[in-house]
Amino acid sequence: MKVLVIGAGNMGLTYAQGMSKSKLLKKRNIMILDTSEEKIKELNEISHFDVYKDLKDCVPFADIVFIAVKPYHSEELFKAIAPLVNKEQIIISIMAGITIDYMKDLTGLDKVVRAMPNLPAQIGRGLTSYIASEAVSKVELILVENLLDTTGKSILVSNENFIDASTGISGSGPAYVFYFMQSMMEAALQMGFSKNISKVLVSETFTGAVELFNQADHSPNKWMDMVASKGGTTRAALDSMEDNNVNELIKEAAFAAFNRAVELGK
Repeated sequence: MKVLVIGAGNMGLTYAQGMSKSKLLKKRNIMILDTSEEKIKELNEISHFDVYKDLKDCVPFADIVFIAVKPYHSEELFKAIAPLVNKEQIIISIMAGITIDYMKDLTGLDKVVRAMPNLPAQIGRGLTSYIASEAVSKVELILVENLLDTTGKSILVSNENFIDASTGISGSGPAYVFYFMQSMMEAALQMGFSKNISKVLVSETFTGAVELFNQADHSPNKWMDMVASKGGTTRAALDSMEDNNVNELIKEAAFAAFNRAVELGK
């Protein structure tokens, strides 16, 4: 099996690195294409990549074509690869908002997978939701899942609406966490802690809370009740968040990302 990754940005390179370790490739190199001369020079330093800058030199020879470019490049790219592909090839796209029907129409291919990863894929802790067109067989779907799992975990969803929805939760979600962390670090600095100690206080608090959450079958509300005693310090903080409608603002932010993903698909 031969895999081609088109686009060597953060996520494209992350998946190329992850998939290069897969036993499914049987020690074959990942093919990777980019148009930036600077990026091509960087890629040529990686021994397990076969690097290309021309679609015709690599697209016809790939079993799986992994698309990792910006959504606004999609039409130009798909029209360019349409004359080069064959019906047995599978396309996996991680472009936000770009639908399966759109990809099928522009490429002429029937086997199309739409996926939504997130940034922790860079450290092997990513979460990728995905869905495939009906032409992708069960065996091929297992193959796709195994490749996506090289950067963390993957979840097969039942319809494309959940891909857009997962964009608002897991896809964009790490940024929400960083936003919250930044606010807490700024508060720590204002309280007089140094920058380094502020970072440790916040990062270890988040890490510990996530570990607690994962190791017990309690809802977040249950954990909050366990931490916050009546009239105590934590309750004062939670009451402040409730008074300022933080819960609803976070949900609105998630839906803003979701709605933008839908808009991109139009």
